[in-house]
Amino acid sequence: MNDYELNALGAQGMAALERGGNAEALRCFSAIAAAGRADGTVWVALALARQALGDLDGLVQALDAALTLEPQNVRALLMKGDVMADRGDRRAAVSFYGAALDLVPNTEGLPPEAVSEMDRVRGARDRLNDALHADLTRGLIARGYDPATASPRFNESLELLAGRKTRYVQKPRSYFFPGLPTIQFYPREDFPWLDTIEAAAGDILAELQALMADRPGLFAPYVEAEMNRPATQADLLENDDWSACYLWRDGVPVAEIAARCPKTMAALEHAPLERIAGRSPFALFSKLTPGAVIAPHTGFHNSRLVCHLPLIAPKGCWFRVGNETRTWEPGKAFVFDDTIEHEARNDGAETRIVLIFNIWRPELTQAERGLVAGLMEGIAGL
Repeated sequence: MNDYELNALGAQGMAALERGGNAEALRCFSAIAAAGRADGTVWVALALARQALGDLDGLVQALDAALTLEPQNVRALLMKGDVMADRGDRRAAVSFYGAALDLVPNTEGLPPEAVSEMDRVRGARDRLNDALHADLTRGLIARGYDPATASPRFNESLELLAGRKTRYVQKPRSYFFPGLPTIQFYPREDFPWLDTIEAAAGDILAELQALMADRPGLFAPYVEAEMNRPATQADLLENDDWSACYLWRDGVPVAEIAARCPKTMAALEHAPLERIAGRSPFALFSKLTPGAVIAPHTGFHNSRLVCHLPLIAPKGCWFRVGNETRTWEPGKAFVFDDTIEHEARNDGAETRIVLIFNIWRPELTQAERGLVAGLMEGIAGL
């Protein structure tokens, strides 16, 4: 079969498919396949014709041929997922649907029919995952499992296995210290010193309010342009929607602010602050205005953790790290790993203000902290 005959048969087959002439389409595409000239598109077209004619075994054979040639053929993956779902093989269906969805993470700019199809598949996958999760949970309960008292880590592993959560990992933008656990929000009980800082929340808020009353222009954009670094979070660059007032910056107190906030500075001394000459401690009041959005991002290095002490936290404000979303509650601190994807929004009608500071990761030994500090100081000198 020469190229002219190949193209003519392909065009004839496609035209037949469009008008519902499935038997004619089958003859055309089968001839191309028999000649050994079928690519993934031809095999998918052959699968569509076999499907319309009720030949389910032939449908699967054609899809398998398409995926052998083109493992990332989205149409073939979606159709194979549908076949597996119809056969009741939920795990296989989820696998094929997931592979297709991974190849099309963003439907922006696609034709409406393609967007609708991906939405359909996403919904089908989620329903199958929910059913799998329910079946797995019932089986575990029969073995004595109680979700309320079981290990939170096991509960999360079940959610991940059933596709109800995404597996997030540490993705520091600069420095990665290996061997550290991936924990989104750390257990509050791991940091007993937070009791003292939370107890001072009222005094900290009072100092901030007095400062704001005297200095209306106290806050400056958190994301600032740096001539020797590429811009990050460009939508918030030099934007007052997310702004900061620093108590500690680049390892030294901001004298005029620290002098006005002695109780805040004293409270921070109870924390194992990350201390790196020229870099940290790092502590600030962070302001997020109504409607402001901090898009998903990750921090620079995983040898530290980040602490939030909410001071002004109106309704409608939320914060996500990995799979877990929380609302800020005034006076209730939390600790998280900022090298795991996180984002924040203020969907409320009032401004949110949080005290933010960094601490050493508790898993690092004193010797390791010293080495990391020396490394960071060395980098700064290059």
